[in-house]
Amino acid sequence: MNINDIKCLAEVMKKNGLSKLEFEDGQIKLHLERNVEYEVVKSSVEVKSEETFEEEESISVDQNISEVKAPLVGVFYAAKAPGEPPYVEVGDKVGKGDTLCLIEAMKIMNEIPSDVDGTIEEICVTNGQIVEFGQVLFRIRKN
Repeated sequence: MNINDIKCLAEVMKKNGLSKLEFEDGQIKLHLERNVEYEVVKSSVEVKSEETFEEEESISVDQNISEVKAPLVGVFYAAKAPGEPPYVEVGDKVGKGDTLCLIEAMKIMNEIPSDVDGTIEEICVTNGQIVEFGQVLFRIRKN
């Protein structure tokens, strides 16, 4: 278990309104507590504020743009492995079903496909960033 796994668990706690979480896996024992009044996680894991996500979502809507949103909470990876080129970059043409990125949740890598044919207009997150459920990952200009 690494710091990204702990941050992911902290995000799950916040998203689901949990104030306490205990996790045990072999030799690893983890106890997280969250002070709901002050939005602080006692394990010193930083949690991104809701206001930040609201600002990101306030962008005007273009009918020719399709937004690919995170289907789960996890860590965003732009490439299959460290040191490899990203699946897509701004300006790349993609087809429906093409893999755009990976989201790791609880050590499971989930491929995120494009839902349209088009061109990558914007990549809204950075490699290694924790993403929320429903957070915009990509904007694709439809063909």
